[in-house]
Amino acid sequence: MFGALKNYSQDGQTVTLCYEKQTAKITVIKDTVINVFVPFVSPQHRSKAVDAAAFAGDKEHPAAFTLDKTETCLVLTTASLICRIYDDFMMDFYDREGRLLCADYRGKRERKLALSEALLELIRKEGHDVEAMKNKNDKVQCIKQLDAGDCIYGLGDKTGLLNKRYYEYENWNSDIPDPHEDSFKSLYKSIPFFITLKNNGIYGIFYDNTFKSYFNFGKENYCYYTFGSDDGNLDYYFISGSNMPEIVSDYTALTGRMPLPQKWALGYHQSRWGYDKEETFRDLAARFREYRIPCDALHFDIDYMDQYKVFTWNNKYYSDPAALLSDLKQQGIKAVTIIDPGVKVEKDYFMYEEGMANDYYAKSPDGSVYVNAVWPGDAVYPDFGKPDVRKWWGKHLQFYTDLGVSGVWNDMNEPASFNGPLPDDVIFSDEDQTSTHREMHNVYGHNMAKATYEGLKELTGKRPFVITRACYSGSQKYAVAWTGDNQSLWTHLRMAIPQQCNLGLSGMPFIGTDIGGFGADTTPELLVRWVQTGCFSPLFRNHCATGCKNQEPWLFGDEVLSIYRKYVNLRYTLLPYFYDLCRECEQNGLPVIRPLVLHYENDMNVRNLNDEFLVGEHLLVAPVVEQGARKRMVYLPDGVWYDYWTHTEYEGSQYYLVDAPLDTCPIFVKAGTILPKAPAQMYVGELDNPPLILEVYPGAGSYKHYQDNGEDFAYRDGAYNEYLFRTDGQKQLKITKLHEGYRDYPDIVIQYVEVKQDET
Repeated sequence: MFGALKNYSQDGQTVTLCYEKQTAKITVIKDTVINVFVPFVSPQHRSKAVDAAAFAGDKEHPAAFTLDKTETCLVLTTASLICRIYDDFMMDFYDREGRLLCADYRGKRERKLALSEALLELIRKEGHDVEAMKNKNDKVQCIKQLDAGDCIYGLGDKTGLLNKRYYEYENWNSDIPDPHEDSFKSLYKSIPFFITLKNNGIYGIFYDNTFKSYFNFGKENYCYYTFGSDDGNLDYYFISGSNMPEIVSDYTALTGRMPLPQKWALGYHQSRWGYDKEETFRDLAARFREYRIPCDALHFDIDYMDQYKVFTWNNKYYSDPAALLSDLKQQGIKAVTIIDPGVKVEKDYFMYEEGMANDYYAKSPDGSVYVNAVWPGDAVYPDFGKPDVRKWWGKHLQFYTDLGVSGVWNDMNEPASFNGPLPDDVIFSDEDQTSTHREMHNVYGHNMAKATYEGLKELTGKRPFVITRACYSGSQKYAVAWTGDNQSLWTHLRMAIPQQCNLGLSGMPFIGTDIGGFGADTTPELLVRWVQTGCFSPLFRNHCATGCKNQEPWLFGDEVLSIYRKYVNLRYTLLPYFYDLCRECEQNGLPVIRPLVLHYENDMNVRNLNDEFLVGEHLLVAPVVEQGARKRMVYLPDGVWYDYWTHTEYEGSQYYLVDAPLDTCPIFVKAGTILPKAPAQMYVGELDNPPLILEVYPGAGSYKHYQDNGEDFAYRDGAYNEYLFRTDGQKQLKITKLHEGYRDYPDIVIQYVEVKQDET
């Protein structure tokens, strides 16, 4: 396709390659990150995920590299990578020791059609070319060699298992109401980043293309994997590193990292589509306080709006929304309101009229405003690709902030539609130029989240709390995400673990699932096991659909209520640890919830481990995800681990059968851990300046702890404290303050854990 390499030239960090039939570019971002770019449709990247500063890398100290022409190839060498570039733009990447990491596949791409010979013959008789069907290629595609033992992770919250090898997926943000199964190729999010873990190396690839894209990780052919798209440029980043955390860190340095959230956002959230009147919310708040279950937020689903019109409130069922939200806030409970993008077509409705007057809505090819239908009926779609539209939308958020709303929940932003999907040729904007739905679909939710984040930040000065259902790579800079409309099914509880782990590896660290399940009816046991898992998700929210069984914990009897309270309280005692992990994420991109393979990639026992996860590096959680189970097998990786509940000591690199009665989620703490905790509270801020509790486990270790006001951006100007705690394993703890810029704790309480030996 490209032909022979005729010549090449270098301009700063970019090498331009001139082939017989095509020009390509290689840009060295840093020693470990190289951009591969073929301008099939445009000469610019126009990335929605990678800004100019990130692409430029370190301007003061650009990564050094050399170019050497041999008889067979051009060799580009950095301090960490060797890239060999051949005719036809074939490329192979090696580490500096000469080990092959990633090679372009030289063979012929051939799809294996899973059809019987009889059906294939019928297809032939109808005039179809079966061989052409087998060899049909994506318009833009890349084919890489797949080696024995390769494991593949990432791509956001796709269904299925942790390791994506032998599966295929599509990136096309989709609102699919059916119960999500392993065979689903797409869901709400498009995050075209994956990590390939080899037997002797590791690398990541970020395919920065917003058109509908395809990823086939060896299902088509065991010898290779492919990624490609319907249109656009070939634009991908090859990311190397000595371990998986380095890959994640470099990827998030490119696409952006989650800013530190407000601390209350890490508390417990209660929601339901069907909470439809003022009295319901007042009763909910009273019940949570009566039953002594901590709660920081109540979510208002679409029922609060007047005829589902955004930026309105239903005065029929809410006599005074501002007074309601003020009363809730006095009890320590914040309001989070849903906002959909679809604007109702209605004469004299201010959002519709303003948008029409300013040309703010997507259009049909004939120039008329495009109309589809969502909750309010006929609706038009704000063109969030326009900066002016984002500013307009963001300014209107004052309607909510003036009422006392603390967070915004963006839903239906794939964008979803009721009268069939939006046609590919609907006209949208891409910043300063015209584009189409075909190109902008996968970043519609991303741009809406950006508008919401920037609007709330401008209006409040606080760290915005924005939830999004649809997103693209880089959306973590603006929003929290949840996995969408799951079901009250044990299979969905099981799937929640690999989904969240892969989201974290894909740069989205503040994530969660609907505890109990959104659709269908939960059971007491399922709700208990889900809250035991969900209390470790950064977004800790119980949410369900109208018409389904309510999921407030007091409706399921005293035993369920007691267990539910236990795990919500556990979350609140661990809030200092979760907040530290969010700070770490802002600094290095590592997620809160982590698959074990992130830190133990050379342990073959964890490469396909789907039912355990780490919270940071120090806690290992092994939830029960099988109905009726009261014991479960747990694998503990290398090192010494302690049962959180009994303090029993376990040697790692082994499997254990552990007890897991209904009230117990198996949790293990790594030796040498200094675990920061807080006293029990009904909501974040109930205690003005509580003491810090340090739970110290046997073994030598160190831990950095972070402290600030938990609300605004003053920490970026130095208004924070940072501590370093060290233990030698002999009940001696040394405390060093690394940075001082905030009020001190009134007390730091040190609790040394007494352990007992495993008797099994």
